[in-house]
Amino acid sequence: MSNSLINISFKNAKKENRPALLTYTVAGDNTKKKSLEILKSISEYADICELGFPHNTPIADGGQIQTSAYRAIKNGIQINDVFSIVKSFKKTKKNKPIILMGYYNMIYQFNENKFIKKCKESKVDGLIVVDLPYPENKIFASKCKKKKINFIQLISPTTSKKRRNQIIKDSHDMIYYISMLSTTGGKLKVSPKKILQEYTKIKKQNKLKNIVIGFGITEKTIKSLKKADGLVVGSAICKEITNSIKKRQNTVTNVTNVVKRLKNKIK
Repeated sequence: MSNSLINISFKNAKKENRPALLTYTVAGDNTKKKSLEILKSISEYADICELGFPHNTPIADGGQIQTSAYRAIKNGIQINDVFSIVKSFKKTKKNKPIILMGYYNMIYQFNENKFIKKCKESKVDGLIVVDLPYPENKIFASKCKKKKINFIQLISPTTSKKRRNQIIKDSHDMIYYISMLSTTGGKLKVSPKKILQEYTKIKKQNKLKNIVIGFGITEKTIKSLKKADGLVVGSAICKEITNSIKKRQNTVTNVTNVVKRLKNKIK
């Protein structure tokens, strides 16, 4: 295992006997400046921050995240803006891991090598490319590894055992387990107990890998999944941004309170 910031975050959470808390927000929601403020503020409680590229044709994102992405796109957020948000964030939070999340089409259009170089320059710690599955992602993942950027593989409940083995073997410091067949922010259709059973099977294949659970995690469900190495909360945060904007309340304060409450539930 490498001594990446991602790895260190999991180690620290384990020392505290809890899962790592991962947050997901969309870059530029609802403005470039605001999204940076939100990121800085929630990073006080989150162990790892995921930052999404706003995308107009998302595949796995549910309504809450789509709304966030739509606001960011409407505000003219471009790929380079996302990198500049990361750069500014890392100036004051150099030890907080940032994972960028997006779609391959966008990376391809930007130019793969240029994209990885930009990630390196902005001090991005990891990448999740939702629609670049294994084994199609092998070349891209190895390019990331050369630059010490974690390429994060996805595993879902329908991934066959054989395929799962290959993905785990090929993965870097973190694996993302999609808890259920749905888009993000859906109601948890599967009992936490069942999710953890599946999770344990994956974990058994390689105890050293950090495996996080995402999709359907809210203030209600987070406590029941605290056996995981890490838990990702996205839609609940995006929803809070939407509500705060509607009520003309302070987005930064409200979102930070949500993340703080999530953190307290898994302590």
